Amino acid sequence: MDLHVSLVGRRDLAGQIYRQLRAAILDGRLRAGEALPPTRELARRLEISRNTVGVAYDRLAAEGFLTSRVGAGTFVQEAGPARRGAPSASPLRPRPVWAEISAWPAPMPGLTWDFRAGLPDVRLFPYESWRRIMAGRLRPSALADPAAAGDPAGLPELRAAVARHAGVSRSVRAAPDDIVITAGIQQALDLIVRVLLEPGDVVAVEDPGYPPAHLLLRASGLRVRGVPVDGEGLRVDALPEDARAVYVTPSHQFPLGMPMSLPRRRALLDWARRRDVVIVEDDYDTEYRYGGRPIEPLQSLDEDGRVLYTGTFSKTMRPVLRLGFLVAPPALHRAFRMARYVSSWHADVPAQAALARFIDEGLLVRHLRRSRREYQARHERVAELLADRFAGRLAVVPSAVGLHLSALLPAGTDDAALVRRAREEGVGLFALSEFAVTGPRAPGLVFGYGAVRREEIEPGLRRLERVIGGRA
Repeated sequence: MDLHVSLVGRRDLAGQIYRQLRAAILDGRLRAGEALPPTRELARRLEISRNTVGVAYDRLAAEGFLTSRVGAGTFVQEAGPARRGAPSASPLRPRPVWAEISAWPAPMPGLTWDFRAGLPDVRLFPYESWRRIMAGRLRPSALADPAAAGDPAGLPELRAAVARHAGVSRSVRAAPDDIVITAGIQQALDLIVRVLLEPGDVVAVEDPGYPPAHLLLRASGLRVRGVPVDGEGLRVDALPEDARAVYVTPSHQFPLGMPMSLPRRRALLDWARRRDVVIVEDDYDTEYRYGGRPIEPLQSLDEDGRVLYTGTFSKTMRPVLRLGFLVAPPALHRAFRMARYVSSWHADVPAQAALARFIDEGLLVRHLRRSRREYQARHERVAELLADRFAGRLAVVPSAVGLHLSALLPAGTDDAALVRRAREEGVGLFALSEFAVTGPRAPGLVFGYGAVRREEIEPGLRRLERVIGGRA
């Protein structure tokens, strides 16, 4: 054990050791059963007599804190009830904005039917292939210089793989140098704020929209303005005149699910060009498309280089794999690289190398093909049951992309209360009203099908009927 003991001066050395070890035991920093360093070793490290350490140990043993076993060593016998924390009487206080922010979503342990949106089925992930690749990337010989720090923009081989993948699967125009590897879309948005926006700037967001993005923007000192959406996506005619940036999910509006129409996308680009506004395009799950024509991203329609495209691998692979990417024009390359450097330097290097190999070996495409078939079957089953069993109570919003569907409830319905009652029945899902930004809270329910097995969908929705009712 690397036990920390500090001695001041040359007086009462045994007493100083005794008091520090006793405090560590009572605080819970030293736990019952943990071994202490031998007296000879601790004396050598502290440059004092071995007898001095022995006196402190003997005193602690006499008081019942330590016990010695011949041939084994000295061990903590009795530990404190709790670990001591930081000083409670501190003059430091957080900025007021942090009193208004709480984590989203709240935990829902013990669900029998998990219809929460945004969760992929980790059981579909090819663990054996990933484990094989990851093990190879962890070998010291796997990287050119194992002791070197990573590139803030990401490993060159991963940026090249991401540029190819995004170009083929999403029609994104990107060279490897345009890619910055991030810890998901949240960090990409954080980098954009650092590089392009100032505290007090107005950022327009879809209303309803994605809560973590709004929380990040508010925490950064920006003014968030909700903009209503309709059947064609974000209403460009309702954008605030003083907006400096617009954050949108045009391929699969979160949480309602409709895509932004081509005329609306062109109108947004024209509006942003006239007002010199940056557009942040969050394309979080476009790989999962089950019908209709693919939606061309704003980034590929953009001729001015004002769209910053963000993507993530959390939905296609595993949420715990915090890897995503940002696509930026050349004029911003250095600034984003430096912003990544000062915020957290670089993403996990072995995981980046493993993901690059995973993409290059065709395993990501194979995984997407397999999981897409399964998610499409779940999507169709949820839509079928909602239309059949909840006719008259729920109006499903048409959608053919992603891992969730939304459905509207009659005006005046307390959807939050319905969600609480569903939770009591073992059914987890989100209320549409919790995604409201500044506009009216339209009642509805959001049904995710990534984390619920196909055979569990009907029993789960039958249980939900007890809460909200359905067909007679």
